[in-house]
Amino acid sequence: MSIIQELKDRRAIRNYEEKEVEDEKIRQLLEAATYAPNDRLREPWGFYVIKGEAKQRYEQLAEKYLHERFPTKPKLIDSSLEVVKTTPLIIVVTSDILPEDPDSSEDNVFASCCAVHSMWLAAKELGLGFVWRTRGVGLVRDERLHEFIGSPENKKVIGTIFIGYPKKDQPVPVTKRTSYIEKTVWL
Repeated sequence: MSIIQELKDRRAIRNYEEKEVEDEKIRQLLEAATYAPNDRLREPWGFYVIKGEAKQRYEQLAEKYLHERFPTKPKLIDSSLEVVKTTPLIIVVTSDILPEDPDSSEDNVFASCCAVHSMWLAAKELGLGFVWRTRGVGLVRDERLHEFIGSPENKKVIGTIFIGYPKKDQPVPVTKRTSYIEKTVWL
């Protein structure tokens, strides 16, 4: 396996088979996350696994949120709810916030983002589709998500991950990336 090729091939997968993700694979994803680089080995991430009955409650929370946020867009609400309902596994990722140390808090967010990316690469190896949501049905900026997961105040939600087995015969989206040449200054 070429790490560089895996990075180039990584894509957000949003459509899943009606199949639960096995607990062993969930544990492998979470373990992969813990190997992410992090400042002073603070290991600032937290993971909240949502499936089964908890996922049904999440669906209700998402529906309420979407109706409040997009009251004049019923098609958007319906399509967003369909995504939530057909996703077998949701994991909310948080990062430790240190009120007395904003710089370390920011470093913690960066490390937690690396943990998400580590999970993303591991998901591909495990045959799982993965999308990291920071808006909309991810509820990342909605305080009710904090309440739902029982997260203490010193945690920042950095993403909601939707995971499942990719639907078969689904075209892999091709995305054009800007060359590093246009984004790099050599000093």
